Amino acid sequence: MASIFSRIVSGEIPCHKIAETDDFLAFLDVMPLAQGHVLVIPKKEVDYIFDMETDAYAGLWTFARQVAKSLKMAISCKRIGIAVIGLEVPHAHIHLVPMNEVGDINFTRPKLKPTQEELAETAEKIRTYITA
Repeated sequence: MASIFSRIVSGEIPCHKIAETDDFLAFLDVMPLAQGHVLVIPKKEVDYIFDMETDAYAGLWTFARQVAKSLKMAISCKRIGIAVIGLEVPHAHIHLVPMNEVGDINFTRPKLKPTQEELAETAEKIRTYITA
């Protein structure tokens, strides 16, 4: 069965897209730790990030870096935190989380519950900083 992320890639499930290439997709987490929490995924479904082919793995991190730079310009924060947990969805992904303190990237914290309108506004704000 396809992961929820593969269903997002196929368009079966909508998302608030931030950036996309032929191989990678970045979109907002709908239950974020902070405003602007982005998920970066390979379009090819691979369960464990360290099982990715070398070129795809390097490409994912390069793509995540580009997204993180745009995210930092769009959302007021000290840093963009990075987390690779990989337990909740069997599809490799990187969390990019705007942070002002270490606790901002604590996944046991209650998640925010933004409206679809708030997510759309945040996505648009971040996309304005995406470079070609």
